[in-house]
Amino acid sequence: MAGLMPRHGHANAASEEARQEHFRYMTQTPVRKLVLTLAVPTIISMLVTGIYNMADTFFVGRISTQATAAVGVVFPLMSIIQAMGFFCGQGSGNYVSRKLGAGEMKDAREMAATGFVLALIIGTVFSAVCLVFLRPLAVLLGAIPSILEDTLAYMRIILFGAPFMMSQLTINNQLRFQGNAFYAMIGLVSGAVLNIGLDPFFMFVLGMGVSGAALATVLSQCVSFVILLIGDIRVSGVPINPKYTRLNAHYLSQIANGGTPSLARQGLGSVSSVLLNARAGLLGGDAAIAGMSVVVRTMMLAMSALIGFGQGFQPVSSFNYGAKKYTRVREAFFFCATYGTLFLLLVAVPGFVFAPQVIGFFRNDPEVIVVGKVALRFQACVFPLNAFVVMSNMLLQSIGKGVRVTLLASLRSGLFMIPTLLILSYLFGLLGVEMSQTVSDILTFLVSIPLVLPVLNAMRTDGNAAVEKL
Repeated sequence: MAGLMPRHGHANAASEEARQEHFRYMTQTPVRKLVLTLAVPTIISMLVTGIYNMADTFFVGRISTQATAAVGVVFPLMSIIQAMGFFCGQGSGNYVSRKLGAGEMKDAREMAATGFVLALIIGTVFSAVCLVFLRPLAVLLGAIPSILEDTLAYMRIILFGAPFMMSQLTINNQLRFQGNAFYAMIGLVSGAVLNIGLDPFFMFVLGMGVSGAALATVLSQCVSFVILLIGDIRVSGVPINPKYTRLNAHYLSQIANGGTPSLARQGLGSVSSVLLNARAGLLGGDAAIAGMSVVVRTMMLAMSALIGFGQGFQPVSSFNYGAKKYTRVREAFFFCATYGTLFLLLVAVPGFVFAPQVIGFFRNDPEVIVVGKVALRFQACVFPLNAFVVMSNMLLQSIGKGVRVTLLASLRSGLFMIPTLLILSYLFGLLGVEMSQTVSDILTFLVSIPLVLPVLNAMRTDGNAAVEKL
């Protein structure tokens, strides 16, 4: 036994040296270089995932307008699944990153395990409950009689994969917040690429239709889950080990503090999507639902690159905040907000000009194009404003400002979107549905300014205690 002690001691020393080296890398590397280094893998991840979403829409669009509408109706449910995955992943990942910055390994290790196990539990319960109430849930989501059977077929398979979807998002976020963005990318990209390949095989070669699209999604998510879990065990500074799980009030409250903004953002987004489908279906039928569905996924593709950029910013923000290097957090924010705005401006112009062609590429139905092009042009007009809003969300969430960021996260897709959609659709009919997101974006941008500026102003000095009191 004595002969083993030196090797054990060397292992501990090597592990400590690796942690110190990682600390120096996260707190001393020039901010722009660090953000870009961490952002490249996350941008690739988000773009590939966004391309998968568009490919899914494209292939389903080859079936019928009803199939496109059915997948659009299920989209809010998938957003809820993602929201709960991000709730556990962002909540635990933010905390883990801050604790690594502060050098508190025990708390980081216990939170990593707790976040993962919580995602598995929530995913399993959610799946079971939704499967029991499948048909009324489909109707609640906006499935009108002409698309109900396609909706049920797609939704049933998706729900079986919910525990794996939530868990892989949790692992992905924990890896990313630790600065292991490359391995997080490998897991997501592998699943997305597999999904793109399986979609046409299941849908057309095997003749499974929309059920094939759902099966391709679930299988690819399971593959991502396995790859990410293996990557976490091999490269994570705090690998997930269920024996460290602590489902106590402290860790659950910290997950809620860091994860509630994601839950509010995507949860309310799901509610507004359901309402959007319902109003579009009432005012324009299947074609309107399909047109708005294509617009939503098109805008998500453009936003995915921005979100990937912001995800490179988040670990820089949370780690340096934990190390009380606030000026680095501030510098990273303004760098990302500025270049994010320029990027969205470059995307918005061709999106506005070529809106009919974009919609027609996914579903070449004149009625779908008429609805989709108007909505896409409205959103392109204010698209650049989203960069400041997204970076504000990510900053406040990564440094643990739960109340501020939950309010901000709730605005765009919920507190503003829902009443705007109801009022404008009542006043202007289908045109009101098409312009509702644009009005919501403008209002959200205006409110985000007073929420984030006091925090940024307090970060002019490292170690400023006023930052933590805000």
